[in-house]
Amino acid sequence: MRPHHSPRGRHLRRLLAGGTASILMTAAALLPAAPAGAATSASVTVNTAATLGTIPAAGHGLNFAIYDGHMNDAAIPGLVSGARFSALRYPGGSYADGYHWQTHTMEDGGYVAPNTGFDTFMSTVRTAGAQAVVTANYGSGTPAEAAAWVRYANITHGYGVKTWEIGNEVYGNGYYGANWEHDTHADKSPRAYANNVLQFISAMKAVDSTIKIGVVLTTPGGWPDGIVHSGDAMDWNNTVMSIVRDQADFAIVHWYPGAGSARDALSKPRQIASTVAAVRTVIGKYAGANAGRVGIAVTETNPGFQLTSATSALFATDSYLTWWENGAFNLDWWDMHNGSNTPASPADDGTTDYHDEGILSSASTTEPPLNTPLPPYYGLAMTGRAGAPGDTLLATSSSNSLLVSHAVKTSTGVNVVLINQDLGNSATVSLSYNGYTPNGTTTVDQWKKGDTSISTTTQASANSITVAPYSVTVLHTAGGGGSNPAAGVLKGAGSGRCVDVPGAVSTNGTQVALWDCHGGTNQQWTYTSGRQLTVYGTKCLDAAAQGTTAGTKAQIWDCTGAANQQWNLNADGTVTGVQSGLCLDAAANGTANGTPIQLWTCNGGSNQRWSR
Repeated sequence: MRPHHSPRGRHLRRLLAGGTASILMTAAALLPAAPAGAATSASVTVNTAATLGTIPAAGHGLNFAIYDGHMNDAAIPGLVSGARFSALRYPGGSYADGYHWQTHTMEDGGYVAPNTGFDTFMSTVRTAGAQAVVTANYGSGTPAEAAAWVRYANITHGYGVKTWEIGNEVYGNGYYGANWEHDTHADKSPRAYANNVLQFISAMKAVDSTIKIGVVLTTPGGWPDGIVHSGDAMDWNNTVMSIVRDQADFAIVHWYPGAGSARDALSKPRQIASTVAAVRTVIGKYAGANAGRVGIAVTETNPGFQLTSATSALFATDSYLTWWENGAFNLDWWDMHNGSNTPASPADDGTTDYHDEGILSSASTTEPPLNTPLPPYYGLAMTGRAGAPGDTLLATSSSNSLLVSHAVKTSTGVNVVLINQDLGNSATVSLSYNGYTPNGTTTVDQWKKGDTSISTTTQASANSITVAPYSVTVLHTAGGGGSNPAAGVLKGAGSGRCVDVPGAVSTNGTQVALWDCHGGTNQQWTYTSGRQLTVYGTKCLDAAAQGTTAGTKAQIWDCTGAANQQWNLNADGTVTGVQSGLCLDAAANGTANGTPIQLWTCNGGSNQRWSR
């Protein structure tokens, strides 16, 4: 297994990306935990009236790399879907800037593993029920090469890849001194990058105008943010955005905060709000009235500290939820497999640090068997259990600084996430809910330090729980006030009519259609925690024959849990198939009773927007 940067570039990125944070112990690192064995308690309040946005459709992401010979192992789709990842990034960090997708080769001679080509990757993406995030080759590629990739992906094969980046960490191309990113352009300045990005955007969107394209920025407070090169008037971010302005759909940052201790690492998610604010400031400065439509993606992240420890798991859950609460639409952990040549050593929290950035074992050095989930896998899996795309993020407060809380309003109730950062003590937590009354049985998912699986239990109360030391717990409560009604219509924005099962039949294969809204049981769709849209309680909205091409019939079928029966309810009103990435569509822009419902390439039309 080869790292995605050269050793020198990788070291520089880790040391510099978080400024001095990676080498200095902050005050947070010195915060004392309660003495071992002491009783601790916390009060957590969930405010259902204070919403923080929704879980994004591509929010829960993971990096794949073409040097990883186990990228498409038979076990991978199950592990990916088991953690409920919704996005997979390809072809792998800095490798992207030397990778030619058509020949599946690296310009600089980098190692490319067998069976890691784009089509094989997309097969894994689809089987796992995720969507792809693709980094186009800026370093040695051209706008024409990138446009051909879009055509191959979305026109020729109907893969529906909507999220594209132009280059990886392009600022690491030597312009500011450090040189880890492959870049064959004679002019390596931010000015040249920005002008070239505009050409990429033009060429790629001429093929598929519905795709979203991102531009690379430096992480605020990290290297080389704020550095002005000789002869330049501004730093990288200001130069790039002053040229690109609102032509990119999103800004890209990578976040590896680094730490001096476990406690320091767990404090880093508190920096996310200010980081987002800084990115938003530079976007707003140049994108004008359209600044609000420019998103933020964090296409590489991990704590940069003891990466296979339990600390990394707790960091994963807290950081992903915090980024979502602050508006990031995509997070991609680095990475699935990475490997290590360094012998294992004890981590601060008493677990084993294999010095590996993968969430699954590569079986290198002293690691467990191949594809064994490592602690960060479980932290990310617990993030997936916090809620599904489209669910509403809620504000919470905790009385205990070592007990971090988040909450998500779902179609059936409220999920509460409790992260106990106390290494030696359990915590008894009392919970209160403003604007919501839980009732019935509460399901509890928990992972704690040392566990090799996630436990699931039930309890009668949603108002009190004792959580283990160094653990992540998700309480799935039931009650009034879900973000999406437990059962409700899907009403077309363009037609004013509802998605209907014709004749109120329950026959497998019946195509759904538009009809006047009347609220009957054949128009009542329940959005489940498994991302299914069910009708009659037993039938699911289904992409016929697991189709992934435009024109695939939307029908009812016995619920199977397969990816062709999973849907994302997006903030813009679209309903997209998890497997296909295509939008639920009223055929031919029809608005009349009986208009068939199908899957089609997303185009923003009113015939693809639905309300509940």
